[in-house]
Amino acid sequence: MEPFTFASSSELDLAVAVKVNRLEGYEKPLPYSTLLKRPDLRHRGSNLNPNSELYITVQPFADSKPLTVPAQTPYKHFKTVRVWNQWLTLPITYSSLPANTQLAVTLWDLSPINPDGGDRGHHVPFGGTTIPLFDDTATLRTGRQKCRIWRHKAADGFSDTTTPWQEPRRRGRRGQEAETIVVENKQSRREAERERLVDLMKQHEMGSIPESKWLDQMVFRQIEKLERASIRESNRPEVFPRRKCEVNSQQDGEDPAPPCAEGDPDHIDGSFFLYIELPRFDHPIVFTDHEYDAPPISSVHPSASQTVAAVNFKPPPEVQLGPGIQSEVGGASDTDGGGRLIRLYDPEIGYADNPAETKHRRLIRGQRNALDRDLKPNPKMRDFLNRVMLYGPTVELSEKEKDEVWRFRHHLTRDKRALTKLVKSVNWSEPAEARQAIGLLTKWVEIDVDDALELLGPGVQNPTVRAYAVDRLRKADDEELLLYLLQLVQALKFEPQHSRDDDETDSSLASFLIARSAANLNLGNFLHWYLMVELDEDAPSQSPHNKRLFARVSYDFMKELEMTTEGHARRKVLLRQGEFITVLSKISKEIRGSRGDRLRKIEQLKKMLADPKNEMLAFDPPLPLPLDPEIRVTGVIPDDCNVFKSTLLPLYINFKTDMGEQYPLIFKTGDDLRQDQLVVQIIALMDRLLQKENLDLKLTPYRILATSTLAGAVQFIPSTPLSTILSSAKYKGSILGYLRFHNPASASTPSILGVKKEAMDTYVKSVAGYCVITYLLGVGDRHLDNLLLCPDGHFFHIDFGYILGRDPKPMAPLMKLSREMVEGMGGNSHLSDSQFEVFKQYCFTAYTTLRRSSSLILNLFALMQDAAIPGLAVFGGTESVGKVEERFKLEGGEEEALGFFAQLIEREMGAWGPVLIDKLHGLAQGWRA
Repeated sequence: MEPFTFASSSELDLAVAVKVNRLEGYEKPLPYSTLLKRPDLRHRGSNLNPNSELYITVQPFADSKPLTVPAQTPYKHFKTVRVWNQWLTLPITYSSLPANTQLAVTLWDLSPINPDGGDRGHHVPFGGTTIPLFDDTATLRTGRQKCRIWRHKAADGFSDTTTPWQEPRRRGRRGQEAETIVVENKQSRREAERERLVDLMKQHEMGSIPESKWLDQMVFRQIEKLERASIRESNRPEVFPRRKCEVNSQQDGEDPAPPCAEGDPDHIDGSFFLYIELPRFDHPIVFTDHEYDAPPISSVHPSASQTVAAVNFKPPPEVQLGPGIQSEVGGASDTDGGGRLIRLYDPEIGYADNPAETKHRRLIRGQRNALDRDLKPNPKMRDFLNRVMLYGPTVELSEKEKDEVWRFRHHLTRDKRALTKLVKSVNWSEPAEARQAIGLLTKWVEIDVDDALELLGPGVQNPTVRAYAVDRLRKADDEELLLYLLQLVQALKFEPQHSRDDDETDSSLASFLIARSAANLNLGNFLHWYLMVELDEDAPSQSPHNKRLFARVSYDFMKELEMTTEGHARRKVLLRQGEFITVLSKISKEIRGSRGDRLRKIEQLKKMLADPKNEMLAFDPPLPLPLDPEIRVTGVIPDDCNVFKSTLLPLYINFKTDMGEQYPLIFKTGDDLRQDQLVVQIIALMDRLLQKENLDLKLTPYRILATSTLAGAVQFIPSTPLSTILSSAKYKGSILGYLRFHNPASASTPSILGVKKEAMDTYVKSVAGYCVITYLLGVGDRHLDNLLLCPDGHFFHIDFGYILGRDPKPMAPLMKLSREMVEGMGGNSHLSDSQFEVFKQYCFTAYTTLRRSSSLILNLFALMQDAAIPGLAVFGGTESVGKVEERFKLEGGEEEALGFFAQLIEREMGAWGPVLIDKLHGLAQGWRA
C-alpha cells in the first residue's frame, strides 16, 4: 500500500469557512395564467428579473440540530449573472465538528407578501441545498463543490434531508427507457468531459499545472459555457419528466420526488446549481474525535460472583417499553418488550459518583453509627475482610468491599493493615463520615512505614490523615528515614495547602523533614541537594507552583539551621559544596567542549585541577562530600585523574580524605542521573529488607547523587567488566579463572572450586541478589560491559538507563543470567562442588522476602510518579507502579511465585537471544574503539 499522509480534524483549530461563488441555472418564466391566480408572484424579485438580488445564509447542522447561528452574505447587485465570490466564516472550529456535520445553504428571495405567513417578513426561500462536510470515508470535503438547489424550499439540515446537494439518479418510466438511455449516454459523456476539465482546473489551482494567464482565461470561460449547457440539458423533459406536486409519483416504478412548497406554482422546467468552495489543506483532513479513557472495568463488567448472585437470588425486573422504542429482534416485537436495547456511552461512568448510590450510602452509613461500635464479623465475613486486607496499595476496592470495611471499622482498629483500606472506603466529601473516620485514628493500632507512605501519596488529601502518617514516620530512626527521603521530598507536592500568603504553605510533612534534617548532617546534606535538583532551572515539566513550594521549604530549612548551635557552620558547608559542584561542572563542560583526542583531554583535566584558581588542591577545613557527607576530603590528586572513553566523557577524580585514604568518584555532565539514583536507592532499601531477615546477599549499592537534572556524581568501585574478564588470557577467559587469580585456594583456608570459600560465597550471593532485584525493577540494556566483578567476589550492575521492562534491543531477557555467570559457580551440574543449587536457593529466599515487602516498594514508586524521571514518565505514574507490581506475582500464592521464578531461571539460562545481544554489543564496541 502507498503511504497515506493525513491530518486529524481534532487538531485543526481553525474556523469553518465556505466561499459562495455563483448561481447557475435556467427556468422558464411563469405563464400569465399563473400570475392571474397568484398576484403576489408578479412582484417577487426572481420573477421580475432573472438576475435579481438574492442573499445566502449558511448554517451548520448535526443530528438535525443547528450548531451555530447562520452566516449571511452582504447585499450585492447583479447585472448579468449572480456571482458573490464571498467567503463566509462560521463561529465554530473544525476541531469541534461532529462527523455528521452538514451545511444548510439557503438562497433567499424578496417578496412583498410571504404566502406562508412566516416570521421572515418579505423574505421567502428561493431554494436550498444541504451538503455534508465529511464524505463517506470521514474525510473533510475541500475545493469546488456543485450543489443542487431545491426551488422554493429552505435547506432543512436534517439527517434525512429533503434538500440533498446531489439529486439521486432517477429511473425512466416504462416505454421511455430506450430513449432515456440514449439521451443519458450522451449527457453522461458530456458530463464526464466536464468533470475531467473541472479536475484539471482544481489541479491548476493547487499549482500542479503551470500557469498561463491568457490561455487559462479562455479555458475557464469554456468550462463555464459547458456547465451552463449541462444545466440546460438537464432541464429537458426527455431526461427528467415534469414533476407534479401531490400526485402519485411512485407509480410505474418512479422514485418519489420531494413535494413543492405549499402555495408555490408547479413549474420546474428548469434547475439551479450553486457553486461553492471549501478551504484546501496540504493534507487530507480525517475526522477524529476525543477519545475518553476507558472506564474502570469494575464499573462496567460485574464480577462472576456478582453475576451468579444476581441470576440466582435476584430475578431481573420486568421492563415494559413504549411503542416504537426498539425494533423487532429475533422475532420479538416492540409490543412484548423483547429486542435489543439501545446502549448509550456515558463518559462519566466509573469516574463520577452515582447520585443514587451516594444517597444510599449516606443513608446506610448514617443509621448504624451506634450499632457498628460493637459489631463483630462472622467467620465468613472474617475471611472476606482478610482477603481485602491482603490487597496491594494499587488495588481499588469495590463498593461492597468499601461498605463492609466501613461497617466493621471499629473491629478493624486492631489490624494495622486495615487503616489504608478504611481511608479508601470513606467518602471524604461527607463531613459526618469524615469526622467519624478521623475519630478512629487515635484508637488504631500502630501502622507500618509502608502504610504511612501510602497515606502520604496523591490519593489522600485529608490533612489530619497525612499528619497521622507523619507522626508514624517520627518513630523511624535517621538511617531508615534516609532510605525514604527521596520519596518524602516528592510527597511534598501532594500536601494540601493552607495558604497564609500567596507563596507560603504550612505542611506537617515539610516541618517534620526540616526539623529532622536540621538535627542530622547526613539528612540535611541530602535534603539540600534533593531540593536543589527540584529547583534546577532546566528541570523538565516542573510547574511554577512546585518550584515555589520547594523554594519555600529550602528557605525554611536554612532558617531552621540558623537556630541550631552548629547551624552557621552547616550553612557554610552547604555553600562550599555548591561552589565545589559548580567548579566540577565547569571543568567537565570545558573538557567535553575541547578539541583533541582523549590523551590531550586527560592532560587538560590535570592542569585544570592543579590550577590554583579552581581551589581544588586543598580544602581547609576538610569538606564533607555531597555524595557521602561522612567522607571529608582535603584536596584532589591531579595526577591520579582520568577521562573515560564514553560519549559524555565522564571524569574520574581521586580525592584525599582527612583519614589519609583516597576516595575516587566519577563526575559527569549532560546526563540525567536521577533514574540511576532512584534505582540504587531501591537496591539499598532491598538490601536492608533482606538483612532484616538475616539474609546478607553482599549487594553493592554504590552511592549516586544527582546535583542537577543534567549533572551528578557516582562513587567509583574498583572492579572489572565481565567483557574484559572473558577476553583476558590472564584469567583464562572465565569468571572462575578471575576468582582463582585473586582468591587462590590455600591449605589453611576452606575453598570451593579452587577459590576461597568466602570469595565464592560472596560471588554466588551477589549474583543471586542482583538477578532478583534487576528482574523486579525490569532493568534493561544488560550486556557484559555493565556487569562488574570486584576482586573479592562482589558482583554488581551499573547503568540503569532502562527500567520497568524497557530495553533498546530486541529479544531482551527478563533477567540477566548468562552461561558464563553460571560457569563461575561451577556450572549447572550435579557435582558436589557446584554452587548453582545454592544460588537458586538464595534467589528463592530473596524473592519471597521481597514479595512480603512489596507494598513498601510499590508505595515508594507511587510517590515518584510526578518526579519527571524519564523511565517512569514513559508509562505514567500508576502504570509504572503496575509494571513493578506484576513482577511480584501477587495474584497467586508463594508456591506459584516460586514455581514461576524457577522456570524463569531455567529459561534465561538456555536462551540464545542474550548471547546474540552480547556478541553484537561486543562487535559494536570494538568497531567504535
